[in-house]
Amino acid sequence: MSNQIILPSREMPTKWYNLVSELLPDNPPAPPMNARTNQPAGPEDLIPIFPMGVLEQEMSPERWIDIPEEVLEILSIWRPTPLVRARRLEEYLGTPAKIYYKNESVSPPGSHKPNTAVAQAYYNKREGIKNITTETGAGQWGSALSFACNMFGINCLVYMVKVSYEQKPYRKSLMHVWNGEVIPSPSNTTNSGRRVLEMDPDCPGSLGIAISEAVEAAFADEKTKYSLGSVLNHVMLHQTIIGLESIKQFEQIDDYPDVVIGCVGGGSNMAGFTFPFLGQRMRGEAKKPGIRVVAVEPTACPTLTKGVYAYDFGDQAQMTPAMLMYTLGHDFIPAGIHAGGLRYHGDSPLLSKMVNEKEVEAVAYHQNECYEAAVTFARTEGLLPAPETSHAIRAAIDEALKCKETGETKTIAFNYSGHGHFDLAGYDNYLDGKLVDYAYPEEAIRKSMANLPKITPPSMKK
Repeated sequence: MSNQIILPSREMPTKWYNLVSELLPDNPPAPPMNARTNQPAGPEDLIPIFPMGVLEQEMSPERWIDIPEEVLEILSIWRPTPLVRARRLEEYLGTPAKIYYKNESVSPPGSHKPNTAVAQAYYNKREGIKNITTETGAGQWGSALSFACNMFGINCLVYMVKVSYEQKPYRKSLMHVWNGEVIPSPSNTTNSGRRVLEMDPDCPGSLGIAISEAVEAAFADEKTKYSLGSVLNHVMLHQTIIGLESIKQFEQIDDYPDVVIGCVGGGSNMAGFTFPFLGQRMRGEAKKPGIRVVAVEPTACPTLTKGVYAYDFGDQAQMTPAMLMYTLGHDFIPAGIHAGGLRYHGDSPLLSKMVNEKEVEAVAYHQNECYEAAVTFARTEGLLPAPETSHAIRAAIDEALKCKETGETKTIAFNYSGHGHFDLAGYDNYLDGKLVDYAYPEEAIRKSMANLPKITPPSMKK
């Protein structure tokens, strides 16, 4: 049984989609806040970190934003990406459901991340920025930004979470190929890193700590800016090219999903794939008005399913403005699961708002059951998923098995956000029975929650 691969014409979307437009004017997202003043963060809080072109997109109310020609030219190296029907997986499961996946692993770095990395590098280059700093968990974002900076002739400095730096050595090799400099975090190169190491010399690191180091490095030089691979609105915006392509592809085959699924660390791939569908539903334009949107996360870092919806910092050193989001507390350091890209204490404020308002469902899984789904996928479909992606596969398989029980012929679609070619140590551990399922870290999260900033959202002020 051959798979059905749906490729649209080489014409890509020429505009990004902004979900914020659906919320205005009556239900706007909460603004980022300056924790010292308890006032909305102003340009002076953000200009030292981001280029103005990115900040304009972060605050934009427009539904459609043009993609620059220079960005489209680079994206066309691998886009549009295929939408594939997983017929072999369907047959193995014995389900009447149809399962589709959007294959973002065909990009040069092997994930969805360059969709925003190329855009951010372009806006920095346009404003004369010479250096970009960033953090990375599993290495997909660091390799994507190294690729993008290399394309535009910008220096790239990556702080990689130490546990992933040690687990995934070939990710840093890939960054080196594209001229990226990689430092394991926490490090001795920044004040925030040194403070962490003084408290815990063996700290495995976290995305919150790595963000602090990268932001500190950006603040130190006016020709340096910081780039974030997830969480913020402009990143969600750039990733919507995934969902916009998918909608066109489903139109080609006269089908439409009943459920769309993405794994979540900060929210970028999930939002990029699902927000265009969610926008159609919110406007009453969805071909299936009841389409469900499902976010999947690890139980070891259960931000959406166990966190609180509150203002918190995006980084451990409290250098960023505070954002209203689901959070486990900026001090929380997750266990060293192999899905390093999902080890973040917070989530996209825009995605968090959608979860809080019941527009998006959230579920969590242990890593063993996700690796089981990944191996099943690899043995049926032939592709080796990233550990992060395996969470979306697990949820898609469970949805398909429910259809097997009920006899429903639903269409299930998930974002295949990246390949697992650099994650074979995790697969070895799983196949050898050595992979650990970490218990919900209740005590660590409770301690971290005690340090949330005391911020009152503007809408709640009297």
